[in-house]
Amino acid sequence: MSKRIAGPEIERLIQLLAKVPGLGPRSARRAALHLIRKKDQLLGPLASAMAEANEKVRVCSACGNVDTSDPCTICADARRDGATIIVVEAVGDLWALERAGAMNARYHVLGGVLSPLDGVGPDDLTIRQLVSRVAAGGVGEVILAVNATVEGQTTAHYITDQLEGLGARVTRLAHGVPVGGELDYLDDGTLAAALRSRTGM
Repeated sequence: MSKRIAGPEIERLIQLLAKVPGLGPRSARRAALHLIRKKDQLLGPLASAMAEANEKVRVCSACGNVDTSDPCTICADARRDGATIIVVEAVGDLWALERAGAMNARYHVLGGVLSPLDGVGPDDLTIRQLVSRVAAGGVGEVILAVNATVEGQTTAHYITDQLEGLGARVTRLAHGVPVGGELDYLDDGTLAAALRSRTGM
């Protein structure tokens, strides 16, 4: 049994930090010590920011993004192309696409992917809400920006079937050789996908 090396408040801080993705027990201890050493500059303001976020952050009822308003900033932006919906697995994926700045479209966050082994079925995701958005009209294209995993592709096929006959073109992200990638270092699946998704010059 490990000895307690600090008071319960500090131990609780370490335990909570250890639950953050990317932080294990050791990293959590280092982060906690750094926050405590910089109590006035970091710990106090961080605690205040977290309390405010806990109070004000909402899930957008239209797309599933997180923001301090509902609808979110993206859904409320009239300059967005409402005819295009990009479907993503999680909010982090939405933020990544926004950072890339490649499209000025609207989004739909599924909240995960279909995974029978983990007990995740269609009713556990926001697929029904997506179908309703498309069925309401005005959507010309649905871009499936799900991960290139077995579960991601299964989810993409299921959504494609659900959207059939609703008048929207369903596309997916191209898979293949990344910019700057060397063929010799790519796995077989990536190379095969790149050949299947080849385009004209």
